[in-house]
Amino acid sequence: MRPLRLDLRGFTVFREPTTVDLTDCDFFALVGPTGSGKSTLLDAICFALYGTAPRWGGGKSVAHALAPSATEAAVRLIFEAGGTRYAATRVVRRDGKGRVATRAAGLQALTPGFDASVLDGDELLEELGEALAGTPSELDHAVSEVVGLPYDQFVKCVVLPQGAFAAFLHARPAERQEILVRLLGLDVYEKIRERAAGLVTEANGRLAATEPVLAELTASASDEAIEAAEQRVERVRVLAAEVDAALPGLDAAQRQAEQVAADAAAAEQRLRVLTAVAAPAGVAMLAETARSAAAAAQDAAIAVGTAEESEEKVRAQLEAAPDPTVLRGLLEAYAESARLQAQLAELTAAAAQARQVHEAALGSQQQALAREKQAETGLTEAQQALLAAQTADRAAWLRRDLKAGHDCPVCTQPVATVPAMPDQPAMTAAKKVVEQAEKALATARSGREELDRRVAEADRRLTRATAQHEPMTARAAEVARVLEGAAPVPVLREQLAGAEALRRELTEATAALRTAREQQRRAAAGAQQAQDRLAAGWRAFDTARDSVAALTPPPADRDDLAAAWRVLDGWAREQAGAAQAARDGERARLAQAREHAAELVHRLDELFAAAELRRPGAGEHQRAAAVTVERAAAARDALLERRAQAEALRAQRAAVEADKQVATALATHLRANNFEAWLLQEALDALVDGASAILRELSNGQYDLIHEDREFFVVDHHDAGLRRTVRTLSGGETFQASLALALALADQLGGLSPTASLESIMLDEGFGTLDASTLDTVAATLENLAATGDRMVGVVTHVQALAERIPVRFEITKDARTARVERLG
Repeated sequence: MRPLRLDLRGFTVFREPTTVDLTDCDFFALVGPTGSGKSTLLDAICFALYGTAPRWGGGKSVAHALAPSATEAAVRLIFEAGGTRYAATRVVRRDGKGRVATRAAGLQALTPGFDASVLDGDELLEELGEALAGTPSELDHAVSEVVGLPYDQFVKCVVLPQGAFAAFLHARPAERQEILVRLLGLDVYEKIRERAAGLVTEANGRLAATEPVLAELTASASDEAIEAAEQRVERVRVLAAEVDAALPGLDAAQRQAEQVAADAAAAEQRLRVLTAVAAPAGVAMLAETARSAAAAAQDAAIAVGTAEESEEKVRAQLEAAPDPTVLRGLLEAYAESARLQAQLAELTAAAAQARQVHEAALGSQQQALAREKQAETGLTEAQQALLAAQTADRAAWLRRDLKAGHDCPVCTQPVATVPAMPDQPAMTAAKKVVEQAEKALATARSGREELDRRVAEADRRLTRATAQHEPMTARAAEVARVLEGAAPVPVLREQLAGAEALRRELTEATAALRTAREQQRRAAAGAQQAQDRLAAGWRAFDTARDSVAALTPPPADRDDLAAAWRVLDGWAREQAGAAQAARDGERARLAQAREHAAELVHRLDELFAAAELRRPGAGEHQRAAAVTVERAAAARDALLERRAQAEALRAQRAAVEADKQVATALATHLRANNFEAWLLQEALDALVDGASAILRELSNGQYDLIHEDREFFVVDHHDAGLRRTVRTLSGGETFQASLALALALADQLGGLSPTASLESIMLDEGFGTLDASTLDTVAATLENLAATGDRMVGVVTHVQALAERIPVRFEITKDARTARVERLG
């Protein structure tokens, strides 16, 4: 696997869209201060492929991928494996409840010669080629097939965790054994042993559970039990045959009893029908009542006709008379006209009075205005006198100490004669005059305001009277138009009284008509009821005669209901005597037939008792015998099936015992100490042989790596093949040995998958603690690895001296917002 381009957005510290283009890089470094995000780029590569990263503890919690303030993180890796280029993409989103999950994922196979440098834009899920996976689970499976390595081996072959192999080189033998088991996955054999031991325990449990079941099946399905079941089947089959033989005679006896019972029931029914024929009470009065009711209905109809003629006559007179409503309207118009004339007279007088008051108030208002103006003039003159007095008092105050011949304090001119000082200030008298003028003005204004209110009130009254007079005058004119051509009030009242009298007569006539009609309805209902009762009497007769029609009753007189009933009743009494004698004979025959059928049923019950079976219900002998046969056969078959189950369970137990023996042997062999030691020895031999060849190339033939008693040694060919422990190596030599082990282990892990593509290696080692000479050795080693190998080599470091020796550098910087990547070299 060779990475070509990495695009990420919102991934941990890289909040803004960031691109790392490795298309033409064989040897590069990720440089920058500690914490700037160098290792985060390796995390992004692992996350794009496998959905997790080494620094996340190997878990699948994708919350580590999302920047704290971001709601979405997206990573796309363009890489080459086996000569084909692919694009792996994962998108992580945070929902409204703060939960983080992978919302989109995909793997696409790109067209041959695809140039990753042409990609642009923020849409990382754009279609670039053939889709190989479209969900996170599909992507996990497809990546393992394309890269050829599962996640655990990828982080040991391609992305080497920081400091892991230096610790492996210097670890104690027990610790190194534990690390080797973990790195090479040898702990699978311990898991196999545990699984084998679990299978033994499971087999013991199944065998323990099988024994009581097998014992119970064997005991219940013995030869004696099966033989007894066969005998039981034979006995119930004989019973069924005997029941089948006896059933025809029983059926014949029961059919004969049913026929006799039917004949007896028919005789009983004839007797019941004949004795039920009887004439109802009051049959003779039904026809007379019907005739009387019909006559009363006819008289009521004549009374209704008379009442209708009287009501129509009064209604015609009322229709010819004047309309009472119109008469009342005209009388009300006369009354309203008189009322309006009186109100108009009152309004005219009120308007005249209001006009006089208004004119008088206006005259007084003009006088009050003149007085107010005079008071304002007096106040103005008093205020001017007050100002003059104030000036005189100030001048007197200024000359209180002035002597003749001195300069005036105001004009600075010599004063020949000083005026005499007044006895009292001039302002005292002036203030009194102003106060009197102010009081006079206040009094004038108060009087004027009162007159203003009077004028306004008089104006409102005059306006209100005028406003009421106009609509009232219009209404009076309208009423006068209505009364044009109307009769005088006495005539109208007389006409109204006559119309009211006719209306009362009409009401009385209507009530009389309603009473007559109600009496007619009752009479008609009575006639109909009498007729219905007569018809019901004939229907009852017909029903009684029809009930005995099959016995040929005598003909009936349809004109006389009572006579018809007398003939039918006499005939029914004669026939009832003969029917009673026939019924008694049929009852005796029925008792004999039932006794014979009961004897046959008793014989069948004795057959069931002899077979020690419960007596079945009536008519259930044949079905009960068949059910008994089926149950006996089912019981026998159940015993045979239990015997077959016992045989199958014995075979199953044998198979479980065989599996138990195999699992016991496997657990025993894998528990032996020499097996794990042999596996570790073989793995360590292969690892050291491969690492020694790589170390010889990295050290220009100076060192070989060997091991003895699980301890590591180097053979120094520059010192006559001296063998010494790896703990004596310098920092740079330690790095070379650790890198050789890492590369050898990567080759061995890659060899476990025939499709693995190991075209790159990325070292996340800590170089900050190395001295200058050791750092120079490390740099030379990396340069040699990049120059002689066929892999892309990437280094994560913050050491400037090492970074400057690498041809291509990606400098990572970080501010408060995001981390950024800039390519140098």
